[in-house]
Amino acid sequence: MPGAGIPPGREIPGPGVAVGVGVGDDGPSGGPRKERPRSWLGRHGHEWRIALKKDWRLYSLLVLPVIWFLIFRYIPMAGNVIAVRRYRPGGSIFGDEFVGLRYFRMILGDASFWNAFENTLILGGLSLAIVFPLPIILALMLNELRSRVFKRTVQTISYLPHFMSIVVVAAMVLQIVSIRGTINQILDVFGAGPISFMQQSEWFRTIFITSEIWQTVGWGTILYLAALTTIDPQLYEASRVDGASKWRQTWHVTLPGIRPTMVVLLILNMGNFLSVSFEKVLLLYNPLLYPTADVIATYLYRVGLQGANFSYAAAIGFFEAIIGAILIVGANLISRRLVGESLW
Repeated sequence: MPGAGIPPGREIPGPGVAVGVGVGDDGPSGGPRKERPRSWLGRHGHEWRIALKKDWRLYSLLVLPVIWFLIFRYIPMAGNVIAVRRYRPGGSIFGDEFVGLRYFRMILGDASFWNAFENTLILGGLSLAIVFPLPIILALMLNELRSRVFKRTVQTISYLPHFMSIVVVAAMVLQIVSIRGTINQILDVFGAGPISFMQQSEWFRTIFITSEIWQTVGWGTILYLAALTTIDPQLYEASRVDGASKWRQTWHVTLPGIRPTMVVLLILNMGNFLSVSFEKVLLLYNPLLYPTADVIATYLYRVGLQGANFSYAAAIGFFEAIIGAILIVGANLISRRLVGESLW
């Protein structure tokens, strides 16, 4: 008989339907076919291929920067191996023999290094506390100016020091604070005796931070002025309707509007916290100023290049890099937890 021997629940396929595994079945047991999940690499690789095909002209602009970073940033990292190997000039570039943590133990007992480390922390802290907020204040002040001519004039004057060579800036600073310089001439007018600024170590931090303010604050306002243009003007109108004063508008509208920019720049500055302007310190300081002017970068220069102790200098540089990485990751984490903004 037709249909004899067919298990209950199974129907005879109609005309034109192939007998066997049905469409949508996993096999003889039946049930819907499960689509095999694609791997993360396959899924995102497909998305990247589509993006590259669509915007290959934009991505081609990354070729030269990537090559530059590979050659001058990533490949030289291989040289860090001499921090645990003894390097001798004329020998292998990766060191002649393994010495373990010998150079790192030398750091712990090096009083000159810890003096440079302390000076770096102090100068970096002063830069964050004084130099970092000033571009924000200047940008807020420029944003309130109504005269476009005066605003552009102030911007141009404040930007100019950034484009000056660091050698020229250092020469100007040394000239201004010299015994017969501008400052001592002003002091002489008021009857005060001359001060030998560059022979007294206690004056170096004041001179350095002042020169940093003069050289960098104007340029630092560019990003903040750009961020201020993205704030919706309707927010200011609504705050004025609610009776908010200028100070309250600044506090509740302007500062929250530029907060992402502030957070990103703060995190980036934390990453460079220990890289206090090496060129400027090197050009300004002298042995009399070492107690307050010597920083890690200049100490590395003296130990590594002038003293030819390359392995020890590599260990100090590696130590500095680890601390810098901890600072930037910590700043990013704290920023994400406290204000909800972070670099990644």
